[in-house]
Amino acid sequence: MTFDELPEVDPAPGEVETAELVVHDDVLVKLFALGPGGAFEPHVHEDSTNVFHLLEGEVVVSQDGSEETLSAPAVVHNARGVEHGARNDGDERALLTASLCPLP
Repeated sequence: MTFDELPEVDPAPGEVETAELVVHDDVLVKLFALGPGGAFEPHVHEDSTNVFHLLEGEVVVSQDGSEETLSAPAVVHNARGVEHGARNDGDERALLTASLCPLP
């Protein structure tokens, strides 16, 4: 799948839109579009690794209570059992994928 083939996502301010890109055996790749002010709250995958690929925009990534602002392109490794989340504090859409492996 190329960047041009990604599903159309245009979240309103404060909203998050998602689309599943790959669901196969033991991996899930999900697209997240965060409108300005949009976020997915910190959460934990006890038995899975989660990797973010920031494709567009800027997000504040949280891991175990610390925060870091990243601009695209960027990759974030969230190890098993590590609490993680992301929010868009900017004025433009942020676009990222999250790869979860293995599936719970």
